[in-house]
Amino acid sequence: MDSVDFPFCSWLDSPVHNAWLVAEGQRLVTFAKASRLPGGFGSLDAQGRLPDGAIAETLHTARMTHCFAMAHVQGIPGCLPLVEHGVAALLAGPLRDARDDGWFARADGEGDTGKTAYLHAFVALAASSAVVAGAPGAEQLLGAAVAVIETRFWSEEEGALRESFAHDWTQPEAYRGANSNMHATEAFLALADVTGHTHWLDRALRIVERIIHTHAAANGFGVIEHFDVQWQALHDYNHDNPTDGFRPYGTTPGHAFEWARLVLHLEAARQRAGLPAPQWLLDHARGLFANACRHAWHADGAPGIVYTLDWQNRPVVRARLHWTHAEACATAAALLRRTGEGEYEQWYRRFWDFIDSHFIDRVHGSWHHELDPQNRPGASIWGGKPDLYHAYQAVLLPRLPLAPSLATALALGNVTK
Repeated sequence: MDSVDFPFCSWLDSPVHNAWLVAEGQRLVTFAKASRLPGGFGSLDAQGRLPDGAIAETLHTARMTHCFAMAHVQGIPGCLPLVEHGVAALLAGPLRDARDDGWFARADGEGDTGKTAYLHAFVALAASSAVVAGAPGAEQLLGAAVAVIETRFWSEEEGALRESFAHDWTQPEAYRGANSNMHATEAFLALADVTGHTHWLDRALRIVERIIHTHAAANGFGVIEHFDVQWQALHDYNHDNPTDGFRPYGTTPGHAFEWARLVLHLEAARQRAGLPAPQWLLDHARGLFANACRHAWHADGAPGIVYTLDWQNRPVVRARLHWTHAEACATAAALLRRTGEGEYEQWYRRFWDFIDSHFIDRVHGSWHHELDPQNRPGASIWGGKPDLYHAYQAVLLPRLPLAPSLATALALGNVTK
């Protein structure tokens, strides 16, 4: 399935393009190394500096650990100590709750926001990649993360994750979210590769069946993000807080792209494991991608993908976020690799041209994380440059097969030269 012969000259086969991807990845990794601080990794500002008083955060620590593990596996010197630092921070540092178990959002539970499925999915992903990188303590971290997911978050009855709890695992939130379950799907694909247990692929399929096959497909492939505990859609959720960075009102086209890619990875992973893969997986990946391109690209008359749309597919938040474009680009590559169709080659080139022209910051490093509606650097939703994860995966995924998952594929040498 991954050996499509393109009936045209594809950038995926271009040695020059692949060299560009490698160079951009190395540039991103170099910038992100400055995020290390005692207890984990913190949030860098627009110039790549840690602000005064910066503290470790679980999201950044997990994502940086995952990315530095992939960098080390590829042979980028200086990254293994960063992986080890991240593993130690997550295993026994102030991000982990030594009393009640699980992980806080910030060191020592500062500004306590409870225990969330979203963050724990990233801890599991970081642990799985650290195991592939051979970091000391990674297996122990993986076991701890899996145990919390199994005992606290996974609902066998629902076939999805519960959303969040208070720090002591009381007060379950009366909410179910597509975003946390999307990243659980990503983590489960990696867990299947690292542990060899295919029940993670069955769980990933159950999540996709619920959120994509049942809900998104019935909504014209606009991903419904917010649900109550009976999985009834909450269409007005956060109507008065449309710029929320994790739970915005309406639909989030960037997540439609991300889901489309994960659906293709799931299809490939199940086939690789000798498990049945429904035909609708490919059909839904196509639908998700097409719907997001149709309604979110150039939606307000300017190039770029808007952050959110309302239920009539009209722009709500017109800012352009870097992660949205990274995911769009990676998904175009995945569909191109899966189908060999020229439409996806065109989108792939279009997205990279836009990223190159508007997001890549060649003065201060990394990528601008947000652009305003006029495609100028902005900070209404995401200030600074705290995120390596989306941009780095965007330069890796076009060079990899659809399965196995990223760190394992890199370790196996399944990379376009």
